[in-house]
Amino acid sequence: MHYFIGTALSAFFICSSAMAQSVDFIEPKNNATVSSPFKVKFGLEGMQVAPAGEMKEGTGHHHLLINVPDVAEGAVIPMDDQHRHFGKGQTETEITLPPGRYRLTMQFADGAHRSYGAKMRKSIEVTVK
Repeated sequence: MHYFIGTALSAFFICSSAMAQSVDFIEPKNNATVSSPFKVKFGLEGMQVAPAGEMKEGTGHHHLLINVPDVAEGAVIPMDDQHRHFGKGQTETEITLPPGRYRLTMQFADGAHRSYGAKMRKSIEVTVK
């Protein structure tokens, strides 16, 4: 968002600090067919990656959910094989899955693993051959 402040002789554009916040899969793309193991790269806009435990506004870390329901905003993301945590601040990983069709969900969460909800979630489907 930009604001215009000025007179006929001068103009200033002030950028708002409120950027759009979102996550996306850089790799793989939706409906991709992949061979196991395969690389997953997380994309992030409008926030910063920080390690688990750091409770600073505008920060968090990635979680990869595999074939599970979405985690509601404010709920703590479980830690198991289907809810993978990247609490060291990782922005990519390599995962191994048996052949089949999968729903992968990237969920960004705060330093206490509390989901930022739908606004910071992205799901794709992949087929592992």
